[in-house]
Amino acid sequence: MVKYRFTLDLQLFNQEKTERATPRKRQEARQKGQIAKSQEIPGALILLFIFLSFFALGGYYKVRILHLFGLIFEQRLLMEVTKSNVVSLFSDIMMQSFMLLAPIFGIAILVALLANYWQVGILFTGEPIKMKLNKLNPISGFKHIVSMHALVEFIKNILKLLVIGLIVYRALWNERTQIMNLARVPIGDIFSYVANITIKLGIEIGAVLVILAYFDFLYKRFEHEKSLRMSKQDIKDEHKKTEGDPLIKGKIRERQRRMALQRMMQEVPKADVVITNPTHFAIALKYDGATMEAPTVIAKGMDFVALRIKDVAKENGVIMMENRPLARALYDRAEIGDTIPADLFQAVAEVLAYVYKLKQKVK
Repeated sequence: MVKYRFTLDLQLFNQEKTERATPRKRQEARQKGQIAKSQEIPGALILLFIFLSFFALGGYYKVRILHLFGLIFEQRLLMEVTKSNVVSLFSDIMMQSFMLLAPIFGIAILVALLANYWQVGILFTGEPIKMKLNKLNPISGFKHIVSMHALVEFIKNILKLLVIGLIVYRALWNERTQIMNLARVPIGDIFSYVANITIKLGIEIGAVLVILAYFDFLYKRFEHEKSLRMSKQDIKDEHKKTEGDPLIKGKIRERQRRMALQRMMQEVPKADVVITNPTHFAIALKYDGATMEAPTVIAKGMDFVALRIKDVAKENGVIMMENRPLARALYDRAEIGDTIPADLFQAVAEVLAYVYKLKQKVK
C-alpha cells in the first residue's frame, strides 16, 4: 500500500507543470500565435503620440482646417447647385479632409507597427484565424467568461475608467474659474482655450494609459509563461521526439558495437602479431612493406574483447607476444586503422623482426 501511494505521488509530481518551457515548446507556441502581447500598448501609444503631434503639427492642422471651412463658406457658398458642381465640391472636401487626417493616420499606423514589433517581433501566422469547431462550444465560452482572465480584464477596465475620470475631474476643477469666464471672451479665444485644455488632457491620459498598458504587458507575459509551463513528463516526451527513445538508441548502439566487433574479429587472422598484456589488453598489428608506411593496428581490445582476439589469433595460428608496456602504450595511443606512433617504431620493429624469424624457422 505504501509503495502504491509513493508511485502515485511520484506520477502526480511528474505531471505537475512546474518546469519552464523548452525552446521547442516556445517555438511551437509562437507558430500557433500564442504569444505574450498586450492590446493596450498600441492603443495607448497611438493616443499619446497623436496628441503630441498637435504640438509639432499644430500650424499644419490650422491651415488645413481654414482651407476646409474656407472652401465651404467662402468659395462654394453661393455656387449653383448642379451635378458637376456638387461632385466637384465633394471631391474637394474629401481631398482637404484626407490631407487633414493623413498625418493622424500615418502616426497611428507607424506607432501600431512599432508597438507590435516591440512586443512580438516579426510573425506571420494564420493559425489564430483558422476555423475550429471547439470555439463554438458554449460550455468553453462560459468558462472563458467566468475565468480569472475575464476577472482581471474587468478590473483593468474599471481601473482605467477611474483613472481617466480622476484626471478629467482634476483638470476641469482646476480650470473652473476660467471656464466660468468663457462667456465674456471672444469665440476665437474660446476655441483656443478648449483646444489647449483638450490637448493637455489627451497627453496626460495617454501617458497614464501607457504606464497601465506596460503593467498589462507584464501580466500578459507572466500569464503566457504560466500557460507554457511543462511537467517533467512533458520534457521527457519532447526529448524522446527530438532525440529518439533512449532504449531504442541504446539498442542501436549495442548493435553497432557488435557489428564493429565482428568486423574487427574478421581482420585478426590477417595480423602478423598480437601483442598482449597478457590478460587485460590485446593489440593486433599488420605490416605490408609494399602498401604501408608503418605497421597498422587492425584490432584491439580490453578484458573480454582481448580474450576474444587471442582466441581468434590462436585458432588461426597468429603469433602472440607478451609485452606489457608496449601493449598498454599501443592501446592508449592508437585507434583501429591508425599507424603506430613514431616513438614506438623501434619497439614494434623488434617485435616484428622476432616474429619474422619465428616464421622462417617454422617454414
